[in-house]
Amino acid sequence: MTVAIITGASRGLGRAVAGVLARRGWDLVLDGRSEGVLKTAAAELEREGPGRVAAVPGDVTDAAHRTALVAAARAFGGVDLLVNNASALGAEPLVALAELPVDGLRAALETNVVAPLGLVREALPLLRASGGAVLNISSDAAVEAYGTWGGYGASKAALEQLSAVLAVEEPGLRVWWVDPGDLRTDLYTAAVPDDDPSDRLLPADVAPAFLRLLDEEAPSGRYSAPALLEAR
Repeated sequence: MTVAIITGASRGLGRAVAGVLARRGWDLVLDGRSEGVLKTAAAELEREGPGRVAAVPGDVTDAAHRTALVAAARAFGGVDLLVNNASALGAEPLVALAELPVDGLRAALETNVVAPLGLVREALPLLRASGGAVLNISSDAAVEAYGTWGGYGASKAALEQLSAVLAVEEPGLRVWWVDPGDLRTDLYTAAVPDDDPSDRLLPADVAPAFLRLLDEEAPSGRYSAPALLEAR
């Protein structure tokens, strides 16, 4: 069996990635802030595949919670894949930088940058032992200048640079930072509630892209999930 830690796994992209891994037989350690929703997702995933599923509710910005996630993975035998998917917008709905609360930006940085680094550091001995992979979920807002997306985009840009440096410093690991594309998720609805989501892909549509990274043992780098799907 192989073991993955997935943050933000209750719904959306995290839940979809957990689903494709469950059907491959992976053991899963799932994070989410809502205990009830997370446990429901975990029960569904246990029916989807033969692997074990541990639901560990909490906030990734809490160091003790990150320790608990890694402890649960250690009980399953280690960590082969760490998926940093949990994200915060900084303001809901999004606003221009002139209106962005400093505390909102700070919250986005804590969730989108500090917490992933903290979890990587916590899991690093197990990742090194397995020659595993880190998958950091980014955004095109990290590289494009979209009005009102400045705070969120800045946090994702920081996550991308952190990922690139980690790839240099840990050559024994594969480190992927991936733009999943525009998806029909609760996060996007919270960001832009008046936008019509009907033309956006569902998370389940792009989750198979991440299997390609695993199957091909893709080198560390930045990827686009839609591009990975098109090239299949």
